[in-house]
Amino acid sequence: MTLTQDNGVVDIPNKYSVDMTVERIETLLKAKGVTLFALIDHSGEAEKAGLKMPPTKLLIFGSPTAGTPVMLAAPSVAIDLPLKILVWEDAQGTVRLSYNSPEYLKQRHSIPDDLVQNIAAAGTLAAKAAE
Repeated sequence: MTLTQDNGVVDIPNKYSVDMTVERIETLLKAKGVTLFALIDHSGEAEKAGLKMPPTKLLIFGSPTAGTPVMLAAPSVAIDLPLKILVWEDAQGTVRLSYNSPEYLKQRHSIPDDLVQNIAAAGTLAAKAAE
C-alpha cells in the first residue's frame, strides 16, 4: 500500500485486470449489503469521444447508516462521500486501486475519532479485492 504524498490517496497495486477487479469489488459490496450508487467508466466514455485512455473505472458506494452520522458531525465531508474506489491501469500496465485515506478525510473535515471507522470501508474493500 502506498500513500501518495500529502494528498491522502492510497494506491494498491493489483494482479487482476480492471474489469475483474471491478467485479470483485461489486461482489464484496453485495455480500456486505453496501449500495453501489454508480460505476463510472472513464475510459469507456473517453473512447466514445474518440480518445484513448487506459482502463479506468470509478465505483461510488456507501451506506446511509454509516455515512449520515459522519456528515452530521462534519457536514463538509459530504463533498467526499459516498466513498469511492478508482480502479485504473497505469502506463506500465499495472492495475491499481486508489481511494481516500480515512485519516486524510478525518483531518480534512475534522471527523471525530469515534466515526472514522464509518469511512474506512474503501480500504478494507480495496485490500480484499486485491487479494
